[in-house]
Amino acid sequence: MRLRSRMAVFCAKVVQMIIMRSGRGRGSTLPGYIARRIDPRILSVLSAIVRDRIIAVTGTNGKTTVNRIICQGLEAEGRKVVCNRLGANLPEGVISAFVQAADWSGNLRADYACLEVDELSAPGIFPELEPDLVLVTNLFRDQLDRAGEVDSVCRKLESAMGSVPEAKLAVNCDDICSLRLALDCGNPVVTYGISEKIAEDIPCGSREMVFCPLCGKKLEYDFFQYGQLGIYRCRGCGLKRPEPDVQAGGITFRNGRCSYRLQGISVTTRTQAPYSVYNTLAAYAALEAVDGPRESFPRMISGFDYGNNRENLFVIGEARVQLYLAKNPVGFQQKIFLLGKDPECKDVVIQINDSKLDGEDVSWLWDVDYRYLARAGASSITAGGARGEDMKLCLEYEDIPCEVTGDIRGTVEELTVSGSKNIYFITNYSGLYAAGRMLDEMQSGWKAGPG
Repeated sequence: MRLRSRMAVFCAKVVQMIIMRSGRGRGSTLPGYIARRIDPRILSVLSAIVRDRIIAVTGTNGKTTVNRIICQGLEAEGRKVVCNRLGANLPEGVISAFVQAADWSGNLRADYACLEVDELSAPGIFPELEPDLVLVTNLFRDQLDRAGEVDSVCRKLESAMGSVPEAKLAVNCDDICSLRLALDCGNPVVTYGISEKIAEDIPCGSREMVFCPLCGKKLEYDFFQYGQLGIYRCRGCGLKRPEPDVQAGGITFRNGRCSYRLQGISVTTRTQAPYSVYNTLAAYAALEAVDGPRESFPRMISGFDYGNNRENLFVIGEARVQLYLAKNPVGFQQKIFLLGKDPECKDVVIQINDSKLDGEDVSWLWDVDYRYLARAGASSITAGGARGEDMKLCLEYEDIPCEVTGDIRGTVEELTVSGSKNIYFITNYSGLYAAGRMLDEMQSGWKAGPG
């Protein structure tokens, strides 16, 4: 490694150490920015050192979880992995993951790199990263003011794949939007999907593609999983959902666990979320696509924590608070579905912001079917955040009572004492980590107080 690159890593690690020791963050972005300022080629330099394979995970929903499953699957086999586990997926975050894995001299001992990559940043990252596999989880509308419609994201990813013609492309073929990438690129393609209905009562929510991407005729579906995911065909040109190369089946939910067959092996996971089956399947498909080790996968996934700070459970006194992230209509729809599966009385707090992290356009709130929330048995629903009034208006159109608060913490504290003590807190992206810190403080404070 040239001197400039070593200096870039050294300085970035100093910054990372200062951030960690000061308790002002986790050093998942700024170190990468510093390293890149010193050596603009640092990502190419560090990625070239990886001994075996580089996997890039992109798409709308599930990137962070899928990336962590792949990483833990490889680590369970004793492999050393570079991974941006916290979901910092812009160029600086990807570089920071390499900086953290390297030593102070810039030496990197890694068998694999498993990296989440922002869809819109992929054209700039892929030529430097040179991944062996690009995994696309799904494509939905998200951050409309930044990303635009799904067609715009597809064009970005098509451009990114064109810059790495040797890379394999793994796509969820149940998602016509993702399959479109495979139709338009010349890369070798691996498909994964689920040929049976996951559960009969899953809400479909909004769909991103109604017409065939090849001929423009209206698509026909045997069934939907959620969003536009499902078994589809076009009567016009004959395009249809292909038989997946890797698939899951025999799906059952019981006692807070989900069991199914994954490419011939039996797995049981600690989750009731239907979309988690897709996340696990995507990760396994990635490992299979790069001929990665998979012997320990069933054991590893049985204990995997799907929460990832985005679905954490807090216990505050006698109250249970479930934190959920919902950053687009499909994600919000699935979270409402999950809280509706809880038969107990509950209180719901929804925080909606409109920062650049969230996307300043929150019109997607109108694409959610709130009838599932109306049937969820909530004792109270409270909206907050910068766009709390917008949330209340959406619910009013479905005759769902909702109060607005300017004091989220005070509302949660009151509900933990005098409410149902079974609280669901749904927030979009900018509020997630602040909400997590707040709930952790309340949980720790209660434990310390009475004792």
